Amino acid sequence: MRTYLVSLLAGAASAALLASAASAADLPARAAPPAPIMAAPIFTWTGFYAGVNAGWGWRNDDEESVVLGGTVPGTLFFDNNNDGGFVGGAQIGYNYQIGSFVIGLETDIQWADTDNDEEVRFVPAGAAGTFVPGEFNNDLSDWFGTVRARAGVAFDRVLIYATGGLAYTDNDTGWTVGGGVEWALPVNWFGSSAVTFGLEGLWLSFDEDDDNNGGFVGTFTPVGGTPINVIAPDVGNDDNDFFVARAKLNFKFGTY
Repeated sequence: MRTYLVSLLAGAASAALLASAASAADLPARAAPPAPIMAAPIFTWTGFYAGVNAGWGWRNDDEESVVLGGTVPGTLFFDNNNDGGFVGGAQIGYNYQIGSFVIGLETDIQWADTDNDEEVRFVPAGAAGTFVPGEFNNDLSDWFGTVRARAGVAFDRVLIYATGGLAYTDNDTGWTVGGGVEWALPVNWFGSSAVTFGLEGLWLSFDEDDDNNGGFVGTFTPVGGTPINVIAPDVGNDDNDFFVARAKLNFKFGTY
């Protein structure tokens, strides 16, 4: 009897183990959790930036012909001199984005390949002879800087803006206005949050003119006569206007 009870208990235990194993086999397997989905960061123009630029500047001397009086009356013609030269430099600034609108402040310093001298032509009134041009300085510095406000509209990574403010050289001050377009590139250089490339045009004007060594512009020698100095009166022309077109590369810091 005792042997029978032991066998019965052993059989019941075996059946229970088999039923538990079968039940466990029917349970669903535990799946690994899905990988988190990382949302792409939203670009903003807000932040500090610094960069370099290079381009071309076109001078416009805006000189008018003047009539000379005195011993040798005639007309002095200044070359309009719309020639150009290389410009290059660096800039720093800050942008702040509000919705689609971007406002900011930028300052730059530029070297300009300008020609400080120009030739003039003298046509005497009713007198034949020869005119020899002298040195005529137009007082245009070979460097300038600006401090400008910027305001524009952003279309995601593209910014279209207008700009304007103060312009200055080593001996004069004036104003500048312009505009440009800027793109944020999908790269990350030197620890910057973004790199931007832009094209910009600026018109600069310096209101004062220092026309040169006492107004001397050359000598005129009448036929059979002796050389006579030709003096240009100071007519207050603004000969320090010029336009700059340049490409800019900025490294933006702080936020993506």
